[in-house]
Amino acid sequence: MSKKKKLLIGILIVLVLIFLAAQVVMKKIESNLNGLMALELADIDLDQTKDGVFTGSHSALPVEAEVQVELKNHKIVSIELIEHKHGQGANAEILPEIVLQAQSLDVDLVVGASYSSKVILKAIEDALMQAVEQ
Repeated sequence: MSKKKKLLIGILIVLVLIFLAAQVVMKKIESNLNGLMALELADIDLDQTKDGVFTGSHSALPVEAEVQVELKNHKIVSIELIEHKHGQGANAEILPEIVLQAQSLDVDLVVGASYSSKVILKAIEDALMQAVEQ
């Protein structure tokens, strides 16, 4: 067999392996995102929270968020979105302001940014759960 044929076969094998690996990664991402949408948000009673600044995070490959939530007198006084890794979910970055106004996690997801919306809300939930007095 000529060197050219061996090289072409080698390239073909590498391309097939890359394709198969991409399929595995895509299925994992799809599974993560489907699981994310099935997650419920906790019904957190702000009357049971303590004052302070709490950091929360959540990730569901490929979306990640980290927030900082400040509570005072059983009210959310600020929510800072520290980090948000997203694909097309930038529109969900409005959610911290919506949660702040609503004083609740019971808000609608941003249309077209459902995954990012859920990740941001879960990050806020994580911070609020740390604030709940035990």
